[in-house]
Amino acid sequence: MAPLTSVLSERQKEELHRALLDYLSSNGLQSTFEALKAELPAHQDFQPDPKAKWTGLLEKKWTSVIRLQKKIMDLERENGLLKDELASVGSISSTRKGQQLEDWLPGRGGGARHTLTGHRSPITALAFHPTFSSLASASEDCTIKVWDYETGEFELTLKGHTKVVCDVDYDSKGTFLVSCSSDLTIKLWDCMNNYRCTKTLYDHDHSVSSSRFLPGDTHIVSASRDQTIKIWEVATSFCVKTLRGHTEWVRGVWPWTHGKLLVSASNDQTARIWDLTTGESKIEFRGHEHVVEIALFSPPASNAAIREMAGIPSPTNQDSKIKEPDPVFVATGSRDKTIRIWDCNSGQCIKTLVRSEALKMRTKRRRVDE
Repeated sequence: MAPLTSVLSERQKEELHRALLDYLSSNGLQSTFEALKAELPAHQDFQPDPKAKWTGLLEKKWTSVIRLQKKIMDLERENGLLKDELASVGSISSTRKGQQLEDWLPGRGGGARHTLTGHRSPITALAFHPTFSSLASASEDCTIKVWDYETGEFELTLKGHTKVVCDVDYDSKGTFLVSCSSDLTIKLWDCMNNYRCTKTLYDHDHSVSSSRFLPGDTHIVSASRDQTIKIWEVATSFCVKTLRGHTEWVRGVWPWTHGKLLVSASNDQTARIWDLTTGESKIEFRGHEHVVEIALFSPPASNAAIREMAGIPSPTNQDSKIKEPDPVFVATGSRDKTIRIWDCNSGQCIKTLVRSEALKMRTKRRRVDE
């Protein structure tokens, strides 16, 4: 039988021979050590040396091989799971126009257009200007930065907060930017005057985690770790209403764009809808098993797709002619790794999304928008 062709270079062979001799010697296999040394004329003078680079090399290589084998097995198992997941959404992988799912998923069209660098700590929030190509970013470095997202250029840094900036939001006209911080304050920045800070609002007793302009831009809503939600009048800087109901940190608050309603998310594992007119909590969504980080009203255009996904009958032809003035569904995202869809009238969870279910939801949403 012809000898196999070696894939090792001469240098690698030398290192392997030394490693073998070292292993045999260090493990007391003296007769085998002497026999191998006799078979290797180039190593007749080999003596074990604890400081040599080949000492313990065989064990290290063997351990590395075992570790790599385990990683390969883990990757193969994960690959199998991903294939199964892909197969589970295969039936909905084409849109009404025949487009493939992968053709419109974010990131499929190439790399990032711009990478904006400049903050010295993690970024906590982003807000697009409604008119200009400006993007505001909030950061744990206590600053807000404004960028031109068309060119990727940095424009200016807003300094004023003394702790983490938690959130930013432009008003509907892009005249003002509101920010909130762990320094217990909310600040208003005049976008038409080089983002000069014009007002600082004080009344929260702990970190302010969220701030948003309400429809009409005359009021601001904020959420805080002090377990409250506050409504502020922009013209006077006064807190005109405090909403209480959550029993732990209120992570965020989001207004309904078509009326006087809010939805909030909290560490108490609930989300709530609030009536801005009365300041009362209208309904509580309870079912998550961890902190609820985000809650959003569904836009009217998505209601049909949500009903289809949840198996809820659509309104009759006569009912469908009437616009739905109030939100119909709320989506919440939690640290329990689930997204839940809730009925705003009954407060019941109508669907829990996990992994592939989220892809199905996005596909149906796209069908509605086309």
